[in-house]
Formats: sequence, structure tokens, C-alpha cells
Amino acid sequence: MRPEKESIISELRQKVSDSVFVIVADHTGLTVDKTDQLRQRLLKADARVQVVKNRVLGHIVNDAGLGAMRDHLRGPSAMVYGKGDVSQAAKILKEFIKENQKPVIKAGAMEGALLTAADVEQLASLPSRETLYGMVVGTIAAPMSQLVGVFQQKVSSLLYVLQAAADKKGNQ
Repeated sequence: MRPEKESIISELRQKVSDSVFVIVADHTGLTVDKTDQLRQRLLKADARVQVVKNRVLGHIVNDAGLGAMRDHLRGPSAMVYGKGDVSQAAKILKEFIKENQKPVIKAGAMEGALLTAADVEQLASLPSRETLYGMVVGTIAAPMSQLVGVFQQKVSSLLYVLQAAADKKGNQ
């Protein structure tokens, strides 16, 4: 292989290995302007999009241990990758597809696991990472707040009894 291609493959291999997720999509019919719009939107999710030849992408997915993804590398491919929240990137991609009917998601991978197009759609329907953190904190905090309420109620009951006893002694 020529040194230029080796350099390109090694650069892309590094980008994929540093990423938490990779989504491969068919970008047929996507204009340069629309691709730039998608790039700008994906920056908010700490994600990038890059058009890649299938042969090059095949080398990269093999090296990453995702050889099964090669079956989805037909037609023009664009690779969406990033270090950020995969659900946020999938939401942006899904919204862009809804507006433009392009690109078409082929497959994906997240932390070494192969994802189908349906899996990527499901990721897009998940709440954001911050919302999930809030839900976990709320779930953990709920029993503690209920316990505090029970203790307050018991202390209040004790105070009512003591107040009633004091009132009774004061009346005698």
C-alpha cells in the first residue's frame, strides 16, 4: 500500500480508537452544504462526520475488531464518530434525517459492540446523559427523603404527646 494511504488509514484508525461510538451511514444525495450543516450540528455533541471509502473503512473496522460491520459497507459511506454522548449524536443524526431524508444509517458500534440501524434509532430515543443522571440521583434520594419524612412525623407525634401532657399538668 502507498505511504499516503497508510497515513490516512492510521489517522482514521486513531480517530476510531479514540471514539466511544462510530455510526456508518449512506450519504448518497447529500450535498456539500447539507454535509456541512450536519457537521455543525454534530459538533454540539462532540461528534464528527467524515466521508470514507469503504475499502479504507473495512481496514479500520477489521483492526477495531468489528469485522461484522464490513457486511454493511455497500455504497457511499460516511462515518460519524465521537467521544461524547452517543444518544445525543444519534438524536442529532435522526433529526437531520427527518428534515432531509438523508443520510441512511447502515450500522454502528459503541465501545466494541456492533449496532444495527434499529439500535442507533433506539439510542436516539434515550434521554440525555444529564437527564439519566438526574433520574438515578432521584431514585437513590427517594428512600432517604421518605425516611426523613417518617422521622419528622415520629418526632412531631412525640412533641404532640409532650405538649398534651404539659397542657394537662398546667390545667391541674
